[in-house]
Amino acid sequence: MTSRKRSGSSSKRPKGKVVYIYELFFRGEDPTDGSPEFWNEFFLLQPNVESLDNEIMKLNSEQLQLVKGNLNTLFQKCIEMLNTEDHPKRLCNSLQTLCSLFYAIFKKSNTDGTFNILSDIFGYEKMDEWLKLLMQYCNRILLGDVSENARFMCLKLLLVLVTGTDNVSQNVLLEYLMMHSLFDAFVRLLSDPSFRSHGHDVVILLTMLVNYRKHEATNPYVVQLSILADELALNGYGQMISQSLIDFCRQYMQSLNNVQSSSWFSSLSNIVGNMFVSDEGCERVQQIKANNGLLLALYEAVHLNRNFITTLAHTQAESSSAPPSPSNTLSLTQPVPDLANAPIIDMTQYPTNLLVAVFQYCSIVMQDNKNESSIANLKLCFLILTCISEDQYANSMMHDSNLTFKVMLHRAQMRHRKLNVDRVGKSQPLAATLLDLLVEFIVSHLMKKFPMELYLLCIGVIHRILCYQKRCRVRLNYPWKELWSALITLLRFLVNQEQTLVKKSNIFHLALQVVNIFNLFITYGDTFLATTNSYDELYYELNREEKVFTEIHAMVLRYTTIPECEHKDDVIKLLNALVNILAIVKHFQNKIKEWLAEQGLSTPTEEQILDVVRKNYDLTLKLQDSLDQYERYAEAPYHSNFFKAMVRDVVADTRKHIYGYVKEAVSIPEQEVLLTTSTAASPT
Repeated sequence: MTSRKRSGSSSKRPKGKVVYIYELFFRGEDPTDGSPEFWNEFFLLQPNVESLDNEIMKLNSEQLQLVKGNLNTLFQKCIEMLNTEDHPKRLCNSLQTLCSLFYAIFKKSNTDGTFNILSDIFGYEKMDEWLKLLMQYCNRILLGDVSENARFMCLKLLLVLVTGTDNVSQNVLLEYLMMHSLFDAFVRLLSDPSFRSHGHDVVILLTMLVNYRKHEATNPYVVQLSILADELALNGYGQMISQSLIDFCRQYMQSLNNVQSSSWFSSLSNIVGNMFVSDEGCERVQQIKANNGLLLALYEAVHLNRNFITTLAHTQAESSSAPPSPSNTLSLTQPVPDLANAPIIDMTQYPTNLLVAVFQYCSIVMQDNKNESSIANLKLCFLILTCISEDQYANSMMHDSNLTFKVMLHRAQMRHRKLNVDRVGKSQPLAATLLDLLVEFIVSHLMKKFPMELYLLCIGVIHRILCYQKRCRVRLNYPWKELWSALITLLRFLVNQEQTLVKKSNIFHLALQVVNIFNLFITYGDTFLATTNSYDELYYELNREEKVFTEIHAMVLRYTTIPECEHKDDVIKLLNALVNILAIVKHFQNKIKEWLAEQGLSTPTEEQILDVVRKNYDLTLKLQDSLDQYERYAEAPYHSNFFKAMVRDVVADTRKHIYGYVKEAVSIPEQEVLLTTSTAASPT
């Protein structure tokens, strides 16, 4: 009677046949000796990713020279096997083996400076031939009549190649992807709904390839993406991004619902507990970082391709036809949730198109400003909004009064205000929603660690929207008083925190941008303000907050007398920009005082002041130039370093996820592998 071994026994599990063959390879032996069918049988074996990775990582420089021939042969046989499209098992196994080999060798070369991926594997004399062949086979697999597993593994192989080095521009293998472009294959996958399950990988690949030596040489992917006009492909590209953002918003809403449904005690416990959790390591931050790749893809599309703008307002289909981003779904080790007990969510709370998804996503990200990852993500959002606000078609779409959306913008909880219980806003043009979003940012980020760059980008987007309205005489029905109040609050903050902020940043430049927005309203408001009452309300707000402008003026005068002032040019510009506002304040303050004296009153009502304003527009203002002009957005040189760091993060995050998918990929069941490999070369 055989005894059953306990699970805790020290006996080792027998090595698989493929592991034994790996060991022969990396001892420098020839396992093909005497077996003419070795390679056909070898590629029926399920690859063992971990074992292959371990064998390569153990190599030192001397051992590498010993096994270099075997390694070279293994790569070449893998590439040759890609031509066996009629045998799906061998095709998938060769792709998975290539993924494992490239992944392990890139890892080895990144940790060992003496390890050269090109000369140590292919040899320079055959490098061009084999890599050209690899690109040709990949193109054929992506477009050919193969299993979806093969297409999946082919895309994973390409992701392994493009994420091999932290800096994509230093990845020499990408030069072959430039010479043998796969752009047409990617477009085909995006445009065909039956291939949409691969869309996430395709979009990430395009994004990283576009950033290869972007400003150093001609990049065919940049050129081709900028002129792409295939509407189906552009819609597929946009759908991948919107689905990921919608998933993120859905998860956020579910977390809010869970908090609201729990007791006050457990909520308090969670809040206190989160105070002691590392900001960079918390789940929300990781979820935000997971969106960097697709946000970067959105940026490249709106920055490079004007045709893509037309997809922003397309209503997206439900996710049944397009799976969510793998970065935002369950990990490979996570248990499947019990969907029967999942909360019922009101779907009207979720975005319906890409632009709405971006606005709602931004409103969530804005609330997390305690770590660098979230700040970088928010900066990327603002750069996307900058590109959108410069586009004529995007502006016409956002200002179309017949194209309205009900968008739920999330607002941060602050002690000095109460949040509206009904978080879903009214149905309005998207330009109004965008202004709501920007106003919310202005009033919710006035803090000691002042995000100067984000404020400049935010004010820049507002300026671009107003310039469009003035240029096209579009009268948006919007409560402008909320914007004016937010801008005045920002100016007040700059004055009050002057001593702290002036040591770190150029507050005069930001103040100048804000003041010029007021000047734009004063000078050209008659071309875009919806009602004449809006002018009255503007002048009322300027007079009600006259103390802020007086203090700004006094601060600027003080810095004009400081010889070593670092920002003298902006100080002088700000002084000149204040002329009309100060003239308005002085004029109406005198008129109000005269009226109060006549009426014998000391505390007039708002309506009484507005009446005085309406009757006393008899003042002369100075015409200021270039108020409706702005410097068009340019990525280089201002933001080059930011995007290099962002791409580096996306590469690292993608690489981390790829290994898990490659490792877990199984082309055929293990039992079938054992049967089909019974004729393979036996250990001697």
